[in-house]
Amino acid sequence: MNDIRFRLAADADLAALVRLRDDAARWMLTRGITGQWRPGELDEEHFRRIMTIGEVWLAETDARLVGAWELWWEDEDAWGTQPPVAGYVHRLMVDRSGAAPGTGRLLLQAAERRVAEAGRALVRLDCVAGNARLNAYYLNAGYQAVGHKAGKPQPAGPPKSFTLLEKPVPAHVGERRRVR
Repeated sequence: MNDIRFRLAADADLAALVRLRDDAARWMLTRGITGQWRPGELDEEHFRRIMTIGEVWLAETDARLVGAWELWWEDEDAWGTQPPVAGYVHRLMVDRSGAAPGTGRLLLQAAERRVAEAGRALVRLDCVAGNARLNAYYLNAGYQAVGHKAGKPQPAGPPKSFTLLEKPVPAHVGERRRVR
């Protein structure tokens, strides 16, 4: 797994991002996880919009997409108005057909490093409140549940309730935190 490379997504990656997201949604449905994602909810325009207001990162091995995530610099729908102290991870996706075990954790760690590099002190994310397995995954990765958000608007579909989680990220040695 050491050969994973991370890069920012470009317009040429939009179709692959939609496919990855839809495949992840299908994987969840086959395992009885019905309250999370559904295929077809997000299109290329969604990822294009996120690329203009935040960052979309890809994880590749041997020129093959094995995962991706969105990184936002604010998330008022879930967290309200906040000072610029956090990066917000959304849609952490792994290609279950070809990614090695542990790939999701490597993606999460890469997102945490990016937040620290941007001078932010916290990584925040929200997780569908009813998905106990995914909530446990983030708790085991060092996140703490710090709140609950009922009725958060969704890009496609009805509002959902979420657990709000955060994790402090250390500044790099010798690097002063700066606000993006």
